[in-house]
Amino acid sequence: MGLVIDQFDCRSDNFGVLIHDTGSGLTAAIDAPEEAPIRARLAERGWRLDHIFTTHHHIDHVEANLPLKASFGCTITGPAGESEKIPGIDRAVSEGDTITLGGTEIEVIETPGHTLGHITFWIPSAKVAFVADTIFSMGCGRVLEGTMEMMWSSLEKLLALPDETAIYCGHEYTVANAKFALSVEPGNAALVKRDADVKRLRQDGKPTLPTTMALEKATNPFLRVNEPEIRAALGLEKATPAEIFGELRRRKDNFR
Repeated sequence: MGLVIDQFDCRSDNFGVLIHDTGSGLTAAIDAPEEAPIRARLAERGWRLDHIFTTHHHIDHVEANLPLKASFGCTITGPAGESEKIPGIDRAVSEGDTITLGGTEIEVIETPGHTLGHITFWIPSAKVAFVADTIFSMGCGRVLEGTMEMMWSSLEKLLALPDETAIYCGHEYTVANAKFALSVEPGNAALVKRDADVKRLRQDGKPTLPTTMALEKATNPFLRVNEPEIRAALGLEKATPAEIFGELRRRKDNFR
C-alpha cells in the first residue's frame, strides 16, 4: 500500500506526472500537457488512466485532456474558478475540498495569480505538493491573470507546508531562475551551491525537479522577500513582503 509518483518530460519544457495508488491500482495524471508521452509512460508502467487532476486552464496543461478521456474514460477534476475553461471537466473543486485516489487523500489549495483559478494538489500523507505554475524551482509563475498581491498570498499558503514537502512544478526553468536569483542575492551560499548543482544535472540530461520546500526557502528569491540582501538590491528596505514580491516579479519579467 502506498503511492508511486512518476515524473517525465513533456512538450519542450513541461513535466508530466502520474501518481499511482498501489492499494487500489488507480492512476491519475497531474495535468495533461501532451498525449504521446503520457500514453507511453502508462504503457511502460502497465497502468490505465483513471483520473486527470487539472491545476489550471493553460493549453500546455490541458491539451491532452479530451483525447485521453476518449481513450480511457477517465474523470477530469479541475478548479471551480475556471471550470468553463477546462476541457472535459467532470468535477470542479475549490479550497478545502478533498479528493481521493484509492486510499490516498488529496487536498485542494487555491493558489491564484498565474491564472485566476489556479489550484495546487497537496497530499498530506506523502508530504507532496503539485504546484504547477505557482512555484518553480528558484522561481514562480508569471502573474498573468491575477494581481501581485494575489500571487504573494498564494505563495504564503505554500510556505506554510512542511519543510520536507516534495514540490513538483510544471516546467523545467531552474537554470534560468538561478541566474536571476543570483542577480538579487549573490551572497547566498546555498544559492551559489545550488546553481552549480542544477547546472551539473542539466548537463547530464537530468531533471532538477522535484525540489523541496526547505530548499526553496533557502534559495528561491520569491520566497525570501524578508532577506536584507534582497531588499537592499531592490532599494526597498522598508517595503512590505507583497511589495518586494511584486518588484521581484516585475524584474524577472524583464530579466535577460
